[in-house]
Amino acid sequence: MDTEQQSQTKSEFEREPVPKSALLGFKSFIGMYAGEHCAGTELMLGPLFVAAGVSAFDLIIGLLLGNALAVLSWMFMCAPIATRSRLTLYYQLEKICGRKLVILYNLANGVMFCFLAGAMVTVSATALGVWFRFKMPGLNDLYPNSVGWVVAVAVAGGLIAIVAAYGYQTVAKFANIAAPWMVLVFLVFGFVGLRQFIEATGTEIGSLSDVWHLAKTQIWKGGPPQEGQVKFTFWHVTFFAWFCNMAMHIGMSDLSVFRFARKSWYGVASGAGMYVGHFMAWISASILYAYQLHLNPADTDVLPGPLAYRAAGLVGLLCVIIAGWTTANPTIYRAGLAFQALSPKSSRFKVTLITGAIATIAGMFPAIAMKLLGFVALYGLVLMPMGAVIFVDFWLIRKFGMQSYYAELSGKTFNWAAGLAWFVTLAIAWVLVKFAGVQIFFVSLPGWFVAAILYIVLSKFYQKKLRPDAVQ
Repeated sequence: MDTEQQSQTKSEFEREPVPKSALLGFKSFIGMYAGEHCAGTELMLGPLFVAAGVSAFDLIIGLLLGNALAVLSWMFMCAPIATRSRLTLYYQLEKICGRKLVILYNLANGVMFCFLAGAMVTVSATALGVWFRFKMPGLNDLYPNSVGWVVAVAVAGGLIAIVAAYGYQTVAKFANIAAPWMVLVFLVFGFVGLRQFIEATGTEIGSLSDVWHLAKTQIWKGGPPQEGQVKFTFWHVTFFAWFCNMAMHIGMSDLSVFRFARKSWYGVASGAGMYVGHFMAWISASILYAYQLHLNPADTDVLPGPLAYRAAGLVGLLCVIIAGWTTANPTIYRAGLAFQALSPKSSRFKVTLITGAIATIAGMFPAIAMKLLGFVALYGLVLMPMGAVIFVDFWLIRKFGMQSYYAELSGKTFNWAAGLAWFVTLAIAWVLVKFAGVQIFFVSLPGWFVAAILYIVLSKFYQKKLRPDAVQ
């Protein structure tokens, strides 16, 4: 291996296009998406659907439709741009928006990803709680409630941060090793939970219609939500499944991932995460939680460790710990890239370790994990407008007689057209949620079109005549 190849192996190409020699095959993305999305948070999200009082029909059909829309968003919105530009999200935004605006975006992006990774660390720590028998948080707890909990989160978060710091290829390799085993364990969770329900209720199963009757009457009953939870309908499930990863596909964060893909159609690899993780694993986890409520309706705590242990013993606990790792690893990696872009000369390795420390501290506060449905919708909404800006800038803005990568060409450090598109879109969304009574799950779709139109209109006023050499 020559010097150039060695430097490419060690580099994450934060401020240059990924070269052909560093591109990855389809298998890497299958493993990463299966590992990231069939992971620890599924044991949080699945139970929260039951806590939201969803019905069996609304859950199954809503997940089928919503996950299909998510895969299409990766395939046709994110991956084509990623494989053409081969730039990180943050460097591409710097070319469009200017250095100062990207600093604001990277701070918001990094903080949101840290909180999300913190929820995943929380998941892993619940498995340690079963082993070491310390007090763990309940569904409505906001703060850490025991020393054991704090120590467990610190240990789990530290290990996750070290893996993420070694870069994307290490993250993908870790996911490829863990994903096949985790998928099987989640499948076991579902079958074991279903068998426990059949035995506990004395139900005779002779056909699929009997299973469906059990699902409607015992698992996803469609009743009122638990205290502090939002009632979920078909449309809640559909839009949540579509937009729970909005920051990554429509919001374009996965430009940083798919820039390593040889072909744009590799975006279909996201289906490995959506239908294995966000369909099968959510259903399996919700069955476990519904069985817990069947045994004791007063036991509303959503703790993945005890749920998995009841279903699969030691194997279940190991699955929870490793599943938390495979989800938090790429999330901390993305957050590290966001923070590293604030200071390009800083070591990405050190920045990622610091990012992991922030995520670990966030994971000590259970409020994020226990309110994960709402938080995931919020973080997708906050980052979504810049995804619209990137989409318009890459595909449409030249058709309107304007320049893409305007900040780079003009030398401006703050593209006010992009900045106002972001700020005004979020302000409109806040008004809709706060004063018009629109739930947060439903404002992101119209918000994307608002941001795209705003960016085009404002750019018409903002873009000035460029020097001929700059345009060239």
